[in-house]
Amino acid sequence: MTTHAPRTAQAVTLPTTLDEAVAALTAMPAAVPVAGGTDLMAAVNSGQLRPAALVGLGRISEIRGWQYQDGHGLLGAGLTHARMGRPDFAALIPALAAAARAAGPPHIRNAGTLGGNIASAAPTGDALPVLAALEATVVIAGPGGARREIPVSHLLAGVEMLRAGELIGYVRVPLLHAPQVFLKATGRTGPGRAIASVALVLDPARRGVRCAVGAIAPMPLRPLDAEQWVAQLIDWDNNRAIVPEALTAFGEYVAQACIPDPAPEADGSVQQLPPAVLHLRRTVAALARRALGRALS
Repeated sequence: MTTHAPRTAQAVTLPTTLDEAVAALTAMPAAVPVAGGTDLMAAVNSGQLRPAALVGLGRISEIRGWQYQDGHGLLGAGLTHARMGRPDFAALIPALAAAARAAGPPHIRNAGTLGGNIASAAPTGDALPVLAALEATVVIAGPGGARREIPVSHLLAGVEMLRAGELIGYVRVPLLHAPQVFLKATGRTGPGRAIASVALVLDPARRGVRCAVGAIAPMPLRPLDAEQWVAQLIDWDNNRAIVPEALTAFGEYVAQACIPDPAPEADGSVQQLPPAVLHLRRTVAALARRALGRALS
């Protein structure tokens, strides 16, 4: 809601298929795609964006569900957070369902979409660390029916960008059939923007642990050394047992990797991190420790 009405867009197109949406974007290079509009309308209301045209994605039924495909879940970009939070989806990808349920108040969860979370790439996007930990890939639809697939981490890091006329159509997520956890800390009680979040998934087939930390950097961070270190301490053949001290050490390892100490000055002195940053580091350590403990319990 806003007390001032934004200027009306010059054109609004409502395609019913993904290829129709791509064609509309190709024909109108200045057009902006919109699904739930939770981020777009915030930018419009604040005066940061005045789209010349809109391509609405809400009528494209093919991207509003999911299907099984070769050991993966093929998730439509139009899936809302509310839909992903339901029990049937939680049985498929528990960590993503948990992130969807934590995405905000009901009106945000009912409107916001998986594809929009990726496209806006806001650091506080709850789905992003989960997708990074799962090593998900994005299926991008382009002109002429073209499809290409890239790791979601490449898109978030800006290694590869959406080209003119392209849209995020689907997200391909490996189905690990193993414990997954998503935790986040907010600055206030109830649903809110994360000040830090952690997604952790176990990969028993590879005897691996995957962890991603969100909200503290422009994109989710993967503490790869910490993952490899703790995976070697887990007794995968004995109910995934681990000594309690390793949980604490893992949390500290993750936090140190994501929020390192400042580099020494030329004279050899080392500046201390500000209290707020030290608090954030402790928060990340606690989230990582709890996430691993829950996944292994």
